Amino acid sequence: MMRVGLTGGIGSGKSTVAGFFRELGIPVYDSDVRARELMEADPELRGRIENLLGEEAYAEGKLNRAWIASRVFGDAELLEALNALVHPAVAADFRSWSARQEAPYVLQEAAILIENGGYRNLDRVILVTAPEEERIRRVVARDNTSGSRVRSRMDAQWSDKRKIPLSDFVIENMELEATRRAVHRIHRELLEIPGSPGAS
Repeated sequence: MMRVGLTGGIGSGKSTVAGFFRELGIPVYDSDVRARELMEADPELRGRIENLLGEEAYAEGKLNRAWIASRVFGDAELLEALNALVHPAVAADFRSWSARQEAPYVLQEAAILIENGGYRNLDRVILVTAPEEERIRRVVARDNTSGSRVRSRMDAQWSDKRKIPLSDFVIENMELEATRRAVHRIHRELLEIPGSPGAS
């Protein structure tokens, strides 16, 4: 089973790209969604998060996302400590999920796949990009937030320039049909990689 990473900065449109791969029958593991689920459902992980952040990390049995964000935002050390708890749990869950899939390859969608070093455990990496101003416009419209807040979130992630050399494929996501064509091209290339189940 070939494992392919799908990443991109906030507002790049990696979820749109993931949707195009799903249309081709490729299973997609959403790391960010699963991380939140594991933070609630995994008792061991939950205990470690409470030890790190305090019991306020959970409210009425649910992850207190707003409170956690207020604690770790702007505190790089605390955020790194939280990620050091969550990322190994997600990596193990992804390996287990991958083993259950029946497809030529699977995708792991994750916002900071390169920043956290997770890309090293994958066979290929796809990076989704878009111009900075377009990304800000998308997120402001999507999240009903301010441009300055979006920019501060972008500043916490690596630039595309830094991520491109570590990626095998780059999709500039500006026009939907062009993006869909790029997905189909990459899909064909992945199927032709020697050793992949789809290779002839």
